[in-house]
Amino acid sequence: MKRREFLQNTSAATAMVALGSVGLQSFITKPTVTQITVLHTNDVHSHIDPFGPEDGRNANKGGVARRASLIESIRRENPNTLLLDAGDIFQGTPYFNYYGGELEFKLMSKMKYDASTIGNHDFDNGIDGLYAQLPHADFEFICSNYDFSNTVMDTQVKPYKIFTKENIKIGVFGLGIELDGLVDKNMYKETVYLNPVEIAQDMSRILKEQEKCDLIICLSHLGYHYEYDKIDDLKLASQTKNIDLIIGGHTHTFLPKPTITKNSEGKNMLVNQVGCYGLNLGRIDFFFDTDKNKEATGTTIIV
Repeated sequence: MKRREFLQNTSAATAMVALGSVGLQSFITKPTVTQITVLHTNDVHSHIDPFGPEDGRNANKGGVARRASLIESIRRENPNTLLLDAGDIFQGTPYFNYYGGELEFKLMSKMKYDASTIGNHDFDNGIDGLYAQLPHADFEFICSNYDFSNTVMDTQVKPYKIFTKENIKIGVFGLGIELDGLVDKNMYKETVYLNPVEIAQDMSRILKEQEKCDLIICLSHLGYHYEYDKIDDLKLASQTKNIDLIIGGHTHTFLPKPTITKNSEGKNMLVNQVGCYGLNLGRIDFFFDTDKNKEATGTTIIV
């Protein structure tokens, strides 16, 4: 789909934003634009089947089959597509109680997810239970602020991963929520939680300056916003730089479109979260001109 057609089709539910300090007018006179599409989910919680017709406000929504069809159609429009998840894949239906996560990972693999971070509920069968299901996942787990050195998950999780689509280099890193108080210590064992702001500053610097990424995405399971001092995605955005998009989870926040906020340098960036249970699919489209200047638009698609 061409950029103009996409904007016309989704303008009612999207927000166009120039990222960094680039003005939108810079794209008008530049005919060569590379489009990168980022699709994302969070807090699916083992919801494989769609909700039934009697399920209140969620009636006839969700379901893996419908999500897979949506993803396939968008990939046909734009092969330069990434599919990401922000954690809490496990826990919420009998599928998890019976299969222990095997089905969830197999279905995500069939949909060709590129990466996921780790949520607190992904430890609900213990860290050994999570580890046991990894052979069923044909995608990367990314988390930079959980130190798994003294656990079975050591070497199984990457702090970041780089994807290249056409001539665009995309760096993705992950952040997990503090497990103490949310998860029994026996479930995560010797996993060490590291300060997410400090880690995000390090990761974004590495991806920008050393890896020379054109687009930097944070997969976060910190939560969208808290009224108190606990770190969340909006606070993280304001205290860091070089991140273009934070894809969030944990708080089950339904956003109709990404939040445009400012980073520590006063530059635009995006924060998005699409609720829970696979009811929605997030879509962010980034447009790069030949000088790698970028703008973005985003929307939430009801499944």
